[in-house]
Amino acid sequence: MVTLQFMPYSEIDGLTSVGRIRKILNIAKENKIVMLQGRLKKEEETELIRATMEEINKDFKGIELAVIDPNSDKKEGFSFKGTMANLLLGDRQGMTIVGPASIVKEIKKDPDKIELLTSEAKKSRKKRKKKIK
Repeated sequence: MVTLQFMPYSEIDGLTSVGRIRKILNIAKENKIVMLQGRLKKEEETELIRATMEEINKDFKGIELAVIDPNSDKKEGFSFKGTMANLLLGDRQGMTIVGPASIVKEIKKDPDKIELLTSEAKKSRKKRKKKIK
């Protein structure tokens, strides 16, 4: 079973950068896919990847990360609407998807859709042994 957890940016807005990263990483470690309304700062994305690499072990295989930017396919130029939204939201437009690598095999993006390819999470030996007893 795949669990998607939608998280409005307001849920992490008051946290420090480390707090944001911890919250997202902890949810991914619970085998849930986080759909964050908005985007992290580039530095936070980098730190999320670094923190993930430090926590990889036999039970946690890492994360898959995708950032969807609604303005990325537009041609360069001045957009009053986009500029005002960035000023108000702090350049947080878009969506960030973070999921455990044990479940999320690939995230494909194109202008019309997002494809999230998943596989069923393998249960750890501890859980299987408990069921056998």
